Amino acid sequence: MADNRHLFLQYLAQTSDDPYLLEIERAEGIYLYGPDGKAYVDLVSGVSVSNLGHGHPKILEAIRKQAGRYLHLHVYGELVQEPQVALAAALAEVLPETLSCTYFVNSGSEAVEGALKLARRHTGRQRTIAFRKAYHGSTLGALGLMGGEGYKNAFRPVPPGTSFLDFNDFGGLDEIDRSVAAVMMEPIQGEAGIVLPEKGFLEEIRRRCDTTGTLLVFDEVQTAFGRTGTMFAFEHWNVVPDVLVLAKALGGGMPLGAFIASPDIMKSLCSDPPLGHITTFGGHPVSCAAGLASLRALLGEGWIGQAAEKERLFREHLSHPSIREIRGMGLYLAVELGDADKAYRFLRLALSDGIVSDSFLFHETAFRVSPPLTITPQQILEVCKRLKGLLDRL
Repeated sequence: MADNRHLFLQYLAQTSDDPYLLEIERAEGIYLYGPDGKAYVDLVSGVSVSNLGHGHPKILEAIRKQAGRYLHLHVYGELVQEPQVALAAALAEVLPETLSCTYFVNSGSEAVEGALKLARRHTGRQRTIAFRKAYHGSTLGALGLMGGEGYKNAFRPVPPGTSFLDFNDFGGLDEIDRSVAAVMMEPIQGEAGIVLPEKGFLEEIRRRCDTTGTLLVFDEVQTAFGRTGTMFAFEHWNVVPDVLVLAKALGGGMPLGAFIASPDIMKSLCSDPPLGHITTFGGHPVSCAAGLASLRALLGEGWIGQAAEKERLFREHLSHPSIREIRGMGLYLAVELGDADKAYRFLRLALSDGIVSDSFLFHETAFRVSPPLTITPQQILEVCKRLKGLLDRL
């Protein structure tokens, strides 16, 4: 194990100076297992990826079956590949009628890039509205939409043309005018510490987009596929976007992203120029097969309908003097400690005790509680007991 950690640091590019350095040998359900057999609770679902936990048998079987048929065949969009067609059709069945045409990519960042290009191409406009403390990915175009200046400064100049508003500030919505191609936003801000929209906020943005011909783009990379108690978070407010961005849980643990719109909007990428957006590996057949199995399991096994009750259990049993509040909905929760140093120490204590959680990019005083939707009530009670014991040690 020590050798692998050394090799990890020697040969793999690092994303920070402070990685977990936790080696995992296998994973099952809500647990990750180290080489020594120690079990770790995955309290963040691989950051909203493993909504059905690790090693779901139906997903694994779909991967095996598709791997035995074919892997990559050609660049995306040229050959008819059954796994892509089946998943796109299944997504259309659970989405509003205006969101029926899917463009598959590999990740959330790529889906954001594609949605941004689509909005510019369809409207003929260049301006974008985004929100402070929002996260949409790390590629250069997505970085231009990043709601934290500190993450952009080292990479400037970023693509111009984006104006930033404060989430839940109704007064700033006058910025949405006929020069704006797209409003890019999360219906629930994730990296801001899980901030819900105030009553009427999403509805007012939808109204202004309709008035000005601006495309409303919802980034549901973290919130989709049952995470908040509905298949898609926008269903809570009945506000339908013009373009929907998906990734993370979309692939059932395999790399997959997508941006989805109406056929009329999406055809803007087909001509002037043709191949205006292209990807080699987007919609990889194994990823699509896994995604379809995951979607069918979500629909058929009842996990989404259990999320609200599991949220209630966390709120009821995760009570401690150090906790100032719990924000969010479903199994997409931020536990607020009110102190960044305390939150950091707590996360390190949790890791040593066998619980994997995380902080937020733009909100360092809270930690995540977003386990797989498959977590059982008894496991929730056990996790809450352990978390409170760790808080006692701060």
